[in-house]
Parts: sequence; structure tokens; C-alpha cells
Amino acid sequence: MSQAEFDRAAAEVKNLRKKPSDDELLKLYGLFKQATIGDNNTPRPGMLDLKGKAKWDAWERNKGKGKEAAQEEYVAFVQTLQAQ
Repeated sequence: MSQAEFDRAAAEVKNLRKKPSDDELLKLYGLFKQATIGDNNTPRPGMLDLKGKAKWDAWERNKGKGKEAAQEEYVAFVQTLQAQ
């Protein structure tokens, strides 16, 4: 897995034929954040920020996953979405 492959998948995800579901978008977000930043070390948003909490939780689910593993999973998931 190269950085170029990951970057290409990140660009291609914006041009999918079918709009991903909310759950798929959250999975993409969590994997992307883990691949680019690493483990989430930010406080969880307040109870009124539903969108922020959902995104925070999606990132948190990938905690402990290495950058390479997150990139590979992200690229594979984008390829799955492209095949739909």
C-alpha cells in the first residue's frame, strides 16, 4: 500500500456513482482520520452535537489501528463502493 494509492482513493471517493449511505460515510471518515492523524485524542463533542458525536465515534472505532492498516482498509472500502 502506497501513499499515492491512498491519496488516489481519497480523491476518487468524491466521484462515486452512488452516494454512500450515512453509515458508509462515517466509516470512510473514521478510516481517513485514523490513516492521516492516528488515534483520536480529542474530547467527545457534547450531547447536542449529534453529527460531531457520530464522526467522533466513527474515528474512535478505529483506535489502535496502524496508519498502514487504516489506509489499506480505506482503499478496499472505496473500491467496494465503486463496484456498487
